[in-house]
Amino acid sequence: MPQLLNVDTALANILGSMTRLGHETVPLVQSLDRIIAEDILSPIHLPPFDNSAMDGYAIHAVDSQHASQTNPASLTVVMDIPAGAAPTASLKPGQAARIMTGAPIPAGATAIIPIEDTNDNWQKGDASLPPRVDILKPVDEGAHIRRAGENILAGAMVMAAGTLIRPAELGMLAAVGQAEIKVIRKPKALILTTGDELADIHQPLAPGKIRDTNSYTLAGLVRQAGGMPVRLPIASDSLDSIRRLYRTALAQQPDMLISSAGVSVGAADLVKVVMDELGDIDFWRINMRPGKPLAYGAMQGIPFFGLPGNPVSAMVTFEIFVRPALAKLAGRSYQPPIIKAKIAADMLSDGRRSYNRVTLSRRDGQVIARSTGIQSSGALMSMALADGLAVIPEGRRLVPAGAELSVLLLRPFN
Repeated sequence: MPQLLNVDTALANILGSMTRLGHETVPLVQSLDRIIAEDILSPIHLPPFDNSAMDGYAIHAVDSQHASQTNPASLTVVMDIPAGAAPTASLKPGQAARIMTGAPIPAGATAIIPIEDTNDNWQKGDASLPPRVDILKPVDEGAHIRRAGENILAGAMVMAAGTLIRPAELGMLAAVGQAEIKVIRKPKALILTTGDELADIHQPLAPGKIRDTNSYTLAGLVRQAGGMPVRLPIASDSLDSIRRLYRTALAQQPDMLISSAGVSVGAADLVKVVMDELGDIDFWRINMRPGKPLAYGAMQGIPFFGLPGNPVSAMVTFEIFVRPALAKLAGRSYQPPIIKAKIAADMLSDGRRSYNRVTLSRRDGQVIARSTGIQSSGALMSMALADGLAVIPEGRRLVPAGAELSVLLLRPFN
């Protein structure tokens, strides 16, 4: 019997064969959670001009040097500069310009005195421009002035290729006028399902039939991983039907093909016949539980994953092998979300690397992992209940209660 392949070796082989996809140009509003495909330099200073950080008055700082509540500095108000307007003249010593937050600083001004440090009642409802304003405290040179380019200078790097676009990045890209953005394409993954025993959710459940769940869970996992899933109709267990399914999939020029079932020992040979006809596929036996059988290779140059048919096995092998592969195609950095937890009760393994479904809670500052119960690879409900997968290393058959294990998170846990 062939030796079981180590999980890490299998993953390294898979990732080593992946090449990042090319780019596409999308409107900025559609770029959230995408990966930037090229370095972006700022064509302008941000802010583009010196502007006020406060509602108040632009003044010559030296004019406020001796100002106090009992001895205010009285200045002549010569202009009003609302946000969006440009100053109409330079500011001379002894003069002040009322100014709003974000408005350009008039030439000659060296500081902003906040409105609350003056006798102006503008913010209390009196919007008329006073002939004079009293400055009630001194202000330093440069106070409350945001300088042109202090956020970023023209020609400087805004974002490097490979950056994930989050809401803050959207704002920065908008600020430098990037209406469109080159991003790495989302991987298009076609999901293939075969089996006479399978019925889609729109069909009545006849005797001997079961619902197709794998194509739905896999489509959800692909979308969650940043890909674009496409589910194809179920193929029957006939060579013509399976061949037609795979040729239809290849004609859609996907970036990845994902199949479930047909790769385990004793499975119908029809899927394997078509795989051999259309591609170069290896059939691996992985030293893991659940999910020992795995097919991987390429069909006409397109990466192909043949996952086990049992629902839990399909999901676990997706998490271990397919999710990192999709991340590499999409140019995303990927680090498995792993935390440490103490197990609440003994856990058993058969010596393979085991991924046990667990719920997580906190007790006395420690994370506690509890089995979801039955660990059958067909018990899909156990995945719906699970917060994560407790990883029992190879060679261990008993992990006693209280021992610490790594847990691969399936959903956020705080």
